[in-house]
Amino acid sequence: DGFNVLRILPHIDARAIGPFVFVDHFGPAPVITGDELSVRPHPHIGLATVTYLYTGAIRHRDSLGTEMVIRPGEVNWMTAGRGIVHSEHSLIEAGQPSIEGIQTWVALPAEFEEMQPDFEHYAADSIPQIVSGSYTIRLIAGELLGLKSPVRTHSPLFYADVVTTTATTIALELPE
Repeated sequence: DGFNVLRILPHIDARAIGPFVFVDHFGPAPVITGDELSVRPHPHIGLATVTYLYTGAIRHRDSLGTEMVIRPGEVNWMTAGRGIVHSEHSLIEAGQPSIEGIQTWVALPAEFEEMQPDFEHYAADSIPQIVSGSYTIRLIAGELLGLKSPVRTHSPLFYADVVTTTATTIALELPE
């Protein structure tokens, strides 16, 4: 219905990067009716999905009985394990006239593929960040630059949102 999703990964040059197997960017799109993003119930197995918003609000519902609204800067980490069904719908909220975000799919290590499904929500103020003169780094998951995200993962990784105000070079010592 005109809601565009750009699939960044997999790509012809890379099927996955580390445990990341799908990276989808959606929006920005105006939120007028609340039906702009309407993903009906569907299943997942053997992976985790991570939702992170820049603008807007999405209501998540799943077969565990979870109902959670995610807002900008917050993190929803849904571990499908042996199987979960969920749906997602945009919401109309004051001060949020558009919706934009990223949903990433993370492969679970073989020993966790059949684990019990789980859902965890992390408030924006729990996500560590580094603020410099021309950039902000928010550590969505993992460890980087001496920071450790509270987001629970099942494999070593780091996932960061980097926002710059000007063209910037950031020297990072990346974990292996």
